[in-house]
Amino acid sequence: MKLKSKSIQISCDGGAATGKSTGARMISKKYKLKFLSSGLLYRYASYLLLKYKPKKETSFLIKSFKKLNYNHLKKINLHSLKISEFSAKIAKKSSVRNILKKFQVKFSKKYKNCCIEGRDISTKILPKSDVKFFFKCNLNIASLRRFKELKKYNQKLKYKDVKKALRIRNLLDTNRKNSPLLKHRDSIEIDTGKLNKQAMIAKMSKYVDKAIKQKYDD
Repeated sequence: MKLKSKSIQISCDGGAATGKSTGARMISKKYKLKFLSSGLLYRYASYLLLKYKPKKETSFLIKSFKKLNYNHLKKINLHSLKISEFSAKIAKKSSVRNILKKFQVKFSKKYKNCCIEGRDISTKILPKSDVKFFFKCNLNIASLRRFKELKKYNQKLKYKDVKKALRIRNLLDTNRKNSPLLKHRDSIEIDTGKLNKQAMIAKMSKYVDKAIKQKYDD
C-alpha cells in the first residue's frame, strides 16, 4: 500500500540487539518513511562525552544536538562496547533524556511520515503513533547478533563479554527510573528470534497496511 498524500508514524521499541533497528529500517524503506534511531542519538551523546569530557555536560549536549545533522552519525563508529556501556549509564539521567527527547519530538513534527526506534518511543516520544511495535529476542541469539556486529570493529572481542554487557544493559533499561523500557499496551510483539527478515517485514507490513486503511477509509 502506497502512502501518497497519507501520513503515518511508527514507533519501534525493544531491548538491545532485538532486531528493532533492522525492522524499523526495513519498514521505513518500504513505506518511504524518515527513519530515526534514538539509540544512535544516545551513542552519539556518549561518544561526545567520552571524547571531549566537558565540565558542563548538559549545556555541552544542548549545543551539540541543536546543530546536529542526523546523517552525520552514519560517518562515525558509534558501535564499540565502551560506548554501549556508557550509553546505558547516561540513559538514566533525566537531563540527557530531555535533550534527546526534544530532538526526537522535533523530528516527528517535521516529518509526518516517520519511523522512530528506541526504548521509550511508544510510551514517551510518540504515544499517538499509528502503529506500535515491540521487539523481543532470546538473549543468546541477541548476543550472537551483537557479537558479530561488534567483531568487525574489535577482533579481540569475546562473546561472553558481549552477552554480559547485553544482560546488564537490558536490566538497566527496564529498571531505570526515567523512561524505562516498557511494552505499550497497544504494541504488536515481534519476536525476531523466531522470524527471519522476510517474515518479520511481512508481519509488520500487515499491521501498517491495516492502520493506513483504518485511518483513511473510515
